[in-house]
Amino acid sequence: MNAVRGFPAFPSQRAGARFATSWWGRAWIQAIEDTSLDQKLLRKGRTYAKSGQVGPITVSPGRIAAVTESEYDTVVHVEQLTAPEWERFLDQVAAKAGHIAALLDGDMPHDLVEDAEDAGVPLLPTVGDLEPECSCPDWGHPCKHAAALCYQASWLLDADPFVLLLMRGRGERELIEALQGRDVPAPDLAADAGMPAAMAFGLGVPPLPGPPPFDVAFAPLGLEPAPGVDVAALEVLAASAADRARELLLTGRLAVLTEYQDRVRLAAAHDLDLGLETAVQAWRYGGADGLEALESAWTPPKQDLARARTLLRAGWEGEHPPEVEAWRNRWTIGARQLRYGRDGRWYPFTDRDGQWWPAGPPERDPSALVG
Repeated sequence: MNAVRGFPAFPSQRAGARFATSWWGRAWIQAIEDTSLDQKLLRKGRTYAKSGQVGPITVSPGRIAAVTESEYDTVVHVEQLTAPEWERFLDQVAAKAGHIAALLDGDMPHDLVEDAEDAGVPLLPTVGDLEPECSCPDWGHPCKHAAALCYQASWLLDADPFVLLLMRGRGERELIEALQGRDVPAPDLAADAGMPAAMAFGLGVPPLPGPPPFDVAFAPLGLEPAPGVDVAALEVLAASAADRARELLLTGRLAVLTEYQDRVRLAAAHDLDLGLETAVQAWRYGGADGLEALESAWTPPKQDLARARTLLRAGWEGEHPPEVEAWRNRWTIGARQLRYGRDGRWYPFTDRDGQWWPAGPPERDPSALVG
């Protein structure tokens, strides 16, 4: 599945707020303004962008999308680079040690873009590379909603140039992995001259060692039987305390559990038959959050659901997106149900003899659960 990144909605901006402070962000705006056939709609788009009427933005290869005015599905398609173009671009990135370091530091080097263009790789979009689309009745090209989405996208580009690369077809992780197989030249510096930090970072470093092994099995205490003492239960409690200590070491936090949650946790950790099979399965997949997704229905914020619908459409590989029967935080898609947890993740369930049964670990992208 292609990389997908989601960004929260921008709030209303103060009067005089600017679009695109970076040179590559301004090039993006220039491309959409050159594409426009109606300057009046562009002005309306700038107003919409600053007034917070664009929902969460989803960026994926070849497209940016958002729900605008809480009603219209707005998409801007971006021409993707071809596989040979990506190879030539990676050659340019690897040619200088500081290029990848600059990208990771939030900068798009001028010379990288110029070298890429010399190699026939049009990194920055121009007229013809952007194709707006919106479900509103306006026939503008772009309409005010698509223009607003593009103007807000310039803020994303300012903050992270990898957003532009994702629009062009590849995400940050994919690019980093592709560069690992290429030689990055060392800078030609005198031995006593030192090295700029960005260039040193671009040379790459060996991976950090893994964390210490916290998966060591708990050793039973070997308690001697004693009158009035349930030794087996005491050993379960000791093992439970060891599990909680391991959780604290791994995560740096320890959830406060109710008596019922703790019973489910103990049953899940120690295979205890307490008649809580469904709850135990939910706990094994998602802990306390998974248990709540099983047992509680709630109404999520509209912007969270709108973003999830956009992710579902963007990640769906079939010809038509799946039909969703929605009720509060529960989406039923055929024989599968997805439940949105308060932790921002979607929990999958399957129908088993008329009962919804936990079916796997949660995902932040709902499309990952309905392939």
